[in-house]
Amino acid sequence: MDLAATLQARLEEVLFENLNALHRQTRQKNLCLAGGVAFNCLANGKIFDRTPFERVFVQPAAGDAGLAVGAACYVYHQLLGRPRDFVMKHSFWGPGYSAREIRAAIEASQLVGAGVEIAELPEDQLVRAAAGRIAAGDILGWFSGRAEWGPRALGNRSILADPRSPDMKEILNARIKRREMFRPFAPSILAEHAAEYFEQSHPSPFMTFAYSVRPEKRSVLVAPTHVDGTGRLQTVEREANPRYWKLIREFGNLTGVPAVVNTSFNDNEPIVCRPQEAIDCFLRTRMDTLVLGDFLIRRPAARETVLAGSQSQSGSSRAPR
Repeated sequence: MDLAATLQARLEEVLFENLNALHRQTRQKNLCLAGGVAFNCLANGKIFDRTPFERVFVQPAAGDAGLAVGAACYVYHQLLGRPRDFVMKHSFWGPGYSAREIRAAIEASQLVGAGVEIAELPEDQLVRAAAGRIAAGDILGWFSGRAEWGPRALGNRSILADPRSPDMKEILNARIKRREMFRPFAPSILAEHAAEYFEQSHPSPFMTFAYSVRPEKRSVLVAPTHVDGTGRLQTVEREANPRYWKLIREFGNLTGVPAVVNTSFNDNEPIVCRPQEAIDCFLRTRMDTLVLGDFLIRRPAARETVLAGSQSQSGSSRAPR
């Protein structure tokens, strides 16, 4: 632990020395970072206090995979002379699956005959039901739209949970993730509420910045707040991911907290991509509920077992729908 802390401290010293030198040379206020070190969210979150840069962009596949977009941009702009008009506001460039394909995956899976509850719902009803299950303490798999590009699950291939629960980190690790206990989980928060919960509100749409959680909010965002008081947040904008934004808003309406715990949809394997992979992960883990496109799937045992506890945490008398 001492060695890791020392390496992090030294990395930050070198990084900020270089960034301050870059600013003296350019006098620019905007910074774009790439490379594996650009995934160091703790260092990224300190850039605004340790350098004069005011806006920082880290694309969602900042490591070697991002060379693909760099090559494409070089050809498009430098060789073809096309204007710079593309803004990367989301990372959902991976495969997507139609309702017909998802239905076929369900019908061909072991879900059929397993006694699970399966319901196809309109979007508004789906997000209300899913938010209610999270508020009731369920661990919920969320498979929606096109897959994320890059290493972070950003609301299309995610496992979601209640951030208010003091035991949720341990529950997630015991039942699904089995990760080292020092590794924190991340909060996804509505972008318009980020400043209420974090001491820095610069956008973090790709989960590449860690900010200090406001002291008065650490007892609210219990599960995703790290031992040092920071959270590796994802700010969620309605324009970038409308369905995920609606889910978090509905959870906020139920609990007063416009954020959820967000971790990747996997269990020591690559993040799920296809519907069948999501179903397989759901079946072999102790996940309570699965949202697969427009389908809400629940295990027989995923009942109202923790509803009273979740309501007492929120102080709300509203029952999850």
